[in-house]
Order: sequence, then C-alpha cells, then structure tokens
Amino acid sequence: MFFADTLECEGLGNRSYLAGGARSAVVVDPPRDIERVIAAAARRGVRIALVAETHVHNDYLSGGLELARVTGARYLVPAGASVGFARTAVADGDTFAVDTGLVLRALATPGHTPHHTSYVLEEESRAVAAFTGGSLLIGTVGRPDLVEPRLTEQLARAQHASAHRLADELDDEVPVLPTHGFGSFCSSAQAAGDATTIGEERRSNDALAKDADTFVAELLAGLDDVPAYYAHMGPANAAGPAPLDLTPPEPADAAEIAARLAAGEWVVDLRSRVAFAQGHVAGSFNFEGAGKVATYLAWLIPWGKPVTLLAETPEQVADAQRELARVGIDRPAAAATGEAAGWVRAGERLASFPRARFADLATVRERGEPVVVLDVRRDAERTDGFIEGSVHIPVHELPGRIGEVPDGVVWVHCAGGMRAAIAASLLDAAGRDVVAIDDGFEAATEAGLGLAGPLGTD
Repeated sequence: MFFADTLECEGLGNRSYLAGGARSAVVVDPPRDIERVIAAAARRGVRIALVAETHVHNDYLSGGLELARVTGARYLVPAGASVGFARTAVADGDTFAVDTGLVLRALATPGHTPHHTSYVLEEESRAVAAFTGGSLLIGTVGRPDLVEPRLTEQLARAQHASAHRLADELDDEVPVLPTHGFGSFCSSAQAAGDATTIGEERRSNDALAKDADTFVAELLAGLDDVPAYYAHMGPANAAGPAPLDLTPPEPADAAEIAARLAAGEWVVDLRSRVAFAQGHVAGSFNFEGAGKVATYLAWLIPWGKPVTLLAETPEQVADAQRELARVGIDRPAAAATGEAAGWVRAGERLASFPRARFADLATVRERGEPVVVLDVRRDAERTDGFIEGSVHIPVHELPGRIGEVPDGVVWVHCAGGMRAAIAASLLDAAGRDVVAIDDGFEAATEAGLGLAGPLGTD
C-alpha cells in the first residue's frame, strides 16, 4: 500500500511530498532544509530512493541536490533544464521504480517553465497520485511569466495543453498534489481549498473549462507582481544551492546594532506589529516573524545586504533564519533577543508610532485635518477599489519611492495590517510621521470612507 505525505512550507505557500511504500520512497520538490524530509522518512521507516524536481524553481532554493547527496538517492531533474551538476535527466514517459509495485512515471507538462515535468505515482500500473508541481494547481495553474517575457504567451498556451493532458490521461479519482498554490506567488491565482482530484479540477479549473484563447487572455490579464528575489532563485537552483547552515548567528549588543544601522545595513525586528509600534530601535524595519517574513523581506531588501535580526526569543530568530535560508538569505550578520529596551544604548530612547483603524481615519478626515493616505497594496488589489484621494505605492516599491510620498502625516494601509506595518516602519526609519492602520480593508467602507473603483461609488 502506498503513502503520500505532505510537507508544508507555509511561509512560502509551497508543499513538498514524501511518497512511497513499505521500504523506500520518492521526495518531490524538497525544501532546502532537508532534515525535515529525512525526519519524515525516518518516521515512515523508509529509505529515500529518489529525489524528483518538477522544474527549476523560481520561488525558493531546492534541497534536492543536497538531499540526493546525503541519502544516495537518484536525483531526477527534467532533461530540458540547464543545470550545472550531475543528475538523472528525465524525459517524457520515463519510469522509475520506487518500491515493490510502485513506479514513478514522468509526464512532460510545459507551461510554468518550458521543461516542467509532472510525476504520476502508479501502484500495480494504476495511477494513485499526480505530483503536478507548477502545472495543474487547485482551481488554477502555475504562472507562465517567470522565465522570459517573450515566452509568456507561448507558455500560457502550453499550460492549457498540459492541464488537458493530465485530465485526459488520468482518472477522476486521482489526487492532484501540486507544489504551488497555497499562497505562493508562483500561482497565477490563489488556490481555493486544500485538496483536489482530477475530477474536481475538470469541474472547476478554468484551464479545463475554457477554450485556449479565452483561457490565455484571462490568464495573462490577471498576472500579478513578481517578487524581486525570484530573479536570484532560478540561477541558484540551476547552479546547485550550497548546503544549508542554520547555526545561530553571532549575538549583537546595542552598540553593534547601532553600528550596523550606521553602516546602512538592515536591522529587522521580528516582533508583532503591535509591539514594534509601541517601541523599537530607530531605523529598524518590522517584518513579523509570524507573517510572510521570507517573501516580503527577500522582496524588499537590496540583494546581498547584511541583515541583523531582533526578536523576543532565540527560537523566533531560528524560525526566521530557516525561512530566510529557503530563499537564499543565508547567515544573518547578527541577532539580538530579549526586551527591546536592551537593544538601544544607555541614554537612548526607543522610537514609536501610533496604530489606528479605518474608523479613526474617517474621524480625522471629517475634522478636516490634512493627512496623506498611502495604499501599499499591489496593483491588482487596488483595481478592486481604493480610498478616494489615496496615494498608491505598493509596499515592494516603497523603499525606492519614499521620496514620492507627499508631505504630512502618513496614514498607511494595506488589506489587513501586516504590509502596512512594514511600510510604516520604512517611513518611520526615513523620518516621516506615520500612523499604521491595522484593520481589514472592508472596514474602510463600514467607516464611511469614500471608495473609488468597483467597490466604491463611482
């Protein structure tokens, strides 16, 4: 009897899989922190015989090369992927024994990348699971615009054809186990639900319900921003990521924190946005450890800039270090834990700024007080509706565009509060007077703020 275990990487919105039988298994699209995979295999009592990549990933660093080296497994990589290391080149239709009666069959499913390959696990010649990587996702498909702009439409059409190939070759009851689609920006749209089958996708996925021209036009029109760090992931995966080093960073005292800030390095406070607003090291930035710290920090930071991490506990530093290493931000320059008051030198005070709700903004506007409303949501979010008179700079563009924010007290908002907190910390570090709106955007309408666009009164 086969098994298929899911390994979540929630911060990045991805999944890896360990699947096999009584004695051996295959790992599909492993994360960089491979000890999690090895531990999962140990709990199952199986040997990792195969490590399979569906494609050269653009959104995280793979642990596949290191996992294959450590375990002695065969490393399966699509033949069309140009890589700088030895591997077993996989072509369409190739099969690989996983365990007694269990075979992994490769299906060429280009679209997310030109070389993308899905893998079907077959038990006694019957398909029992489809590992679809960035091809067929839950209710959507992987985005086709991460490789080369000139290939985007061609790859979008390939995605449509690949989705149909999977649906044509597999029975309705076969589980679909994608890598992307759980919050990853590699997905062309947010996945609906947590699990699916070929039959469910036949009924609900636009790639299977619409003709190619309509599907491609709508897919291309709906593509969202691409995180800047993606540009570094593909080349690093093609070269072969270095083994992971998660040893604790060097401790930093208040004097070192100040020196690193003075040198232009990034000091990142991992505490909650509430705690940060109440008191923080002036010049530090707030990326909540409980949020998408890897995605947004990697998106905003100048690549290669040293990072010092601040947190309440060593465990919080370790968790963030692991998340950041998954996207290539290795070895924090230093770290400090404990109370924020201990992160500033004697005689210095912590900085702070107020938090508010949309109702507070409405009150201030009603009084006629001059304020700047800064919307840091992405372009696609703003098209659904925005506060009249607001300035729009997506949070990932803000570091290079702070000079465009008009003079005055800046009330900054996003859709829920996390990105507003990041933006508020950036503005605060730049010396601006800021108020962080920590509220759901739907509350803007409830507060009586005038909205423009589809959600507003236009």
